Amino acid sequence: MPTDKSLNNQLIVNTKLQKLKSRRQHWLDVHLWLGLTLGLLLSIYGITGSILVFYAEIDEWLHPDLLVVEAPAKPNYRPLAEIFAAGREAMPPQAKHTFATYPRNEYAAFQLRFTMADANAVTERWVVAVDPYTAKVTGKQYHGRSSDWLPSTFIDFIFELHYALLLPWDISSPIVGFTSALLIISTLTGLIVWWPLTGRWRQALIFKAGASKVRFNYDLHKVSGFYTALVMVPVLFSGIYMVLPHNVVPVLELFSPVTYRYWFSSTPPTDNTQAIGMDQAVSIALQRYPTGRPSMIYGAPDLTDTYTVCLDGVDALGSILNRRCVVMDRYSGKLLDIDDPVTGTAGEVFTHWQWPLHSGQAFGMTGRILVFITGLACPLLFITGVIRWLQKHRAKH
Repeated sequence: MPTDKSLNNQLIVNTKLQKLKSRRQHWLDVHLWLGLTLGLLLSIYGITGSILVFYAEIDEWLHPDLLVVEAPAKPNYRPLAEIFAAGREAMPPQAKHTFATYPRNEYAAFQLRFTMADANAVTERWVVAVDPYTAKVTGKQYHGRSSDWLPSTFIDFIFELHYALLLPWDISSPIVGFTSALLIISTLTGLIVWWPLTGRWRQALIFKAGASKVRFNYDLHKVSGFYTALVMVPVLFSGIYMVLPHNVVPVLELFSPVTYRYWFSSTPPTDNTQAIGMDQAVSIALQRYPTGRPSMIYGAPDLTDTYTVCLDGVDALGSILNRRCVVMDRYSGKLLDIDDPVTGTAGEVFTHWQWPLHSGQAFGMTGRILVFITGLACPLLFITGVIRWLQKHRAKH
């Protein structure tokens, strides 16, 4: 026979459990309506993000004649100055060299991005590919005009859809940032709803054997949501940081000093001093990090722009990340800012992690695969969530 004390304890437990269930129902309502209203956007972000994890490989597969080269027996690159000069010669004199992508392996070409503005300030975008072993142009590709709604290439289309939803940047950035913040709330409320109040952890982490279609759909939504949440939240936050840095950085500065490399500018000289070349900018960055391998080189097409050289493979004790970005004055080559997680403040280290986390590159191929799978899980979560809502809606009526 149970004692009065044990009955009283059981009553207290049941009362607390009922309160927790009632509270969880409120979170379930929040999770439900955020999922129904933003699930389609989450699916777009997820699918396009999964594609962009492997955008370089896909682009080379789509355009092998342009972007893939033959590696000679002795693979030695021509000097960068020759490679950049070959790209400039393939374009009209008024074209501005804005960006360069270093070959990712021995079979990839240099990709040099150029822009040209006409009399009406409409800008054309071009990519010139150069064989790094011969410094000869393998071809050039038109990427569209600033007045176009749709980009001209598949990868550019995916980029624009992912980061801007094919909308003008001044409109898309607050939309993408705000909806990403709401999707973080949706993910966290999903974890609250998932949490097993009765302590049945195994049941919460696996599929029920021999379950009905209704239960399988529920388990699929619940389990996939839990296992991808650890990647989903940092990827969504890093997306907010990248589209709304001017809003995120001031918040971070409340806790730790932060610098943002796009806020720096070059100082035009009073005399006729010429700007240094992009090849010289790479040399300066390599002097700082001699073990690094250049990956992205941001040009300085306008008078006050800066050069930014990002290097991978930098060996440094006490740092998981091996990526460094160096910002310098386009005239003097003076270093203005360095993204280095070893020497930076806590806020700078936090911001330095955002792009590697978003792309999955922070943890090599493993990280890229995790981000890829998480992106594909987004439409799955939306579809299973809608099915679950419809099932409960029908059962209720």
